[in-house]
Amino acid sequence: MSRILLVADIHSNWSALSAIQEDFDACIVAGDIVDYGTNPIPCIEWVRKNATVAVRGNHDHAVAQRVAARSGAGFRALAAATRPVHWDLLRPSQMKYLARLPVMQQVEIGGLKILVVHGTPRDPMDEYLREDKSAWRNRLEGLDVDLVCVGHTHHPMYLDLGDTQVINPGSVGQPRDGDARAAYVIIENNEVMFKRVTYNIEESIKNMRVNGIDRWAIELTEQLLRSGGHPDSFRGTEADAQ
Repeated sequence: MSRILLVADIHSNWSALSAIQEDFDACIVAGDIVDYGTNPIPCIEWVRKNATVAVRGNHDHAVAQRVAARSGAGFRALAAATRPVHWDLLRPSQMKYLARLPVMQQVEIGGLKILVVHGTPRDPMDEYLREDKSAWRNRLEGLDVDLVCVGHTHHPMYLDLGDTQVINPGSVGQPRDGDARAAYVIIENNEVMFKRVTYNIEESIKNMRVNGIDRWAIELTEQLLRSGGHPDSFRGTEADAQ
C-alpha cells in the first residue's frame, strides 16, 4: 500500500504548505492552489513537482481565466483584493498549468480506485457539500471507486458510505474549522489519518504587505488565519466561499 498525501485549498499560502514535512509515495491535490493568499508561485511549483494527480478548483479556474471576483463582502472581497496580485506575479506557463488542470480525475494508487474532485462529481468546481450521507450517495451513484477525495469546504470530513469513503482533508492555507494549523491527510495501510501542523502565520501576512494588499484585507486575513476561521463573523457561507 502506498503512503498517500492528500491536500486541498492551499490558497497561495506557501508558509502553510511548506510546513508539511511528510514522506509520501503519491500526492493528491484536490484543488484551489491559488487565491486569497499572495505567494502563488512556490505553491504552484510544489504541486507541479509533487502531485501524482491534481484537479482544478473554482479559484484556480478564476485566476487562470482572469475572472474578476464578484462584488460582495467577506471572502468575495478578499478574493477581489488578492486575485490581481496573481495576474501580476504568475508566468504564462503557470497560468496555463492552472487552466489545464482537469476538473475531475480518477486514478488507481496502491490498489485503491480514487476519484478526485474539488466540489462534487455533479458540480466539480462549485458545489459545496458537507456531512450529508444521503446527498453524497446521490452524487456518487454509478461510480465504482474506493475513495472520493474532495476539498472546497475548508473543513475536514470523513464519510464511510460502505463501499466508498469520502475524504476532505480540510484546508492547508485557510482553515475554517476553528483550528489555525494547516490541515492535511495521510492514507496508508487502509488507514485515513487527519493531521495538522503549525506554521508561521506572520510570514504569510508579511507576504501580503510586501505585495501591497489593502490594510483591511490584511487584517481580515490575519484574523481568519490566527483563529482558524473564527469568530463566526468571519466564517463564510456557501455563497461567500466562492
